[in-house]
Amino acid sequence: MSSKLKLAACAALLGLTLGSVTAIADDHAYTEGPVVNVAWVRTLDGKFDEYIKWLDAVWKPMQEASIKAGYVLSYKVLTGEPRTADEPDVYLVITYKNWAALDDGVAKADALSKQFEGSVDAANHSYAERDKIRKIIGSQTMQELKLK
Repeated sequence: MSSKLKLAACAALLGLTLGSVTAIADDHAYTEGPVVNVAWVRTLDGKFDEYIKWLDAVWKPMQEASIKAGYVLSYKVLTGEPRTADEPDVYLVITYKNWAALDDGVAKADALSKQFEGSVDAANHSYAERDKIRKIIGSQTMQELKLK
């Protein structure tokens, strides 16, 4: 078989394969959107303002640096009225471009910790100190589906 014929056969196969992928994607009533992580935090009694000040002084600049570095698209802090003592009163929301943006997350977080808190050990100590003003209840990472 000649080189031109092999090339034509490969091109045809590639075209059919890509056409099939497009057809499969068209079968869905949505496209995959950004990935969002929501952390649920409960501030301890009388410590809400102290925690919000920490978010403004340390967490916010870290998120701004993450946006500048291209790690995240956006972030926000939400507050809600907890119904019980075990529910969150603060929600930290971070939006990523896609799941791949979470790759190398430890290395990215370590670099930010060094930049903003001096070292990973200092950041770990700071994390433990925040346990005096808040409790992490949990988090969830999910993907937005954009309806067509």
